[in-house]
Amino acid sequence: MIDLGLTKLALIGAVALVVIGPERLPTVARMAGTLFGRAQRYISDVKTQVNREMQMEELRKMQENIVSAAGNLNKSVTDNIRSVEEDIAEAEQDFSEAIAQANQAYVGIHEGHRLPTDEEIASKQRDFRKKRLTQNSSLPNWFKRQTGRRTRVMSGAARVARYRPGSNKPRFFQ
Repeated sequence: MIDLGLTKLALIGAVALVVIGPERLPTVARMAGTLFGRAQRYISDVKTQVNREMQMEELRKMQENIVSAAGNLNKSVTDNIRSVEEDIAEAEQDFSEAIAQANQAYVGIHEGHRLPTDEEIASKQRDFRKKRLTQNSSLPNWFKRQTGRRTRVMSGAARVARYRPGSNKPRFFQ
């Protein structure tokens, strides 16, 4: 900006006092101050708008870079997934062919016998779980006692104390 020192301001003030006059000088000074303030605010607003535009342009460039990187990443991931799916399909086909050959060899060795299918194995697993549940939890305790199944577990020390010969202690839980 313009370099205004104390001497230059004093010279401008003296010339203004002579030209404008002492009675109108305060109003002119106030007017000049308000105009100067408006000019400063206008300049600062223009600077902030220019800075915002520059930042927005940088953000747009960054957004374009990120969008392109995301697109490239998406493409590479889909390509990798497609290749893995193809490999799995090939391996599954090879595995099913190997199982078919093993079944044929098994049937050839053991005529009349065959390997169980997946459905048969699953049903046997379900039946085993049902049988295990009925043995453990679904029968009432009176039936378990009647059939001779143990309903309570005793520690070794408790068993010795209970069945020790010659023990005259009262038995509360028999």
